[in-house]
Amino acid sequence: MKLIIAIIQPSRLEAVKEALTDVEVFRLTVMDCQGFGRQKGQTAVYRGREVAVNLLRKVQLQIAVNEEFVEPTIDAIIKGGRTGESGEIGDGKIFVLPMDDCIRIRTGERGSEAI
Repeated sequence: MKLIIAIIQPSRLEAVKEALTDVEVFRLTVMDCQGFGRQKGQTAVYRGREVAVNLLRKVQLQIAVNEEFVEPTIDAIIKGGRTGESGEIGDGKIFVLPMDDCIRIRTGERGSEAI
């Protein structure tokens, strides 16, 4: 079992959800978040002055999957999250973490059955 955390552009959320549906990944958690990477934020003009906006709006996805769904899930996030043909700086990151256990609260099922 793995926990996949993806940080993507908010404008790409619907495309990522559609790509995940195509590979039969239907369960995910979506959170609004802020951050910056290589682009180091951006500047904006406020009341005639240039102001640094250090944190950019992003969307974080958390998806728990069994081993056989890891690569299809990653490929779907890349397909839906990439801007244009070759992508752009700021498209996001994907992190894959080992997951020791998963428990379904309603039934008490554990492990891959609970996912």
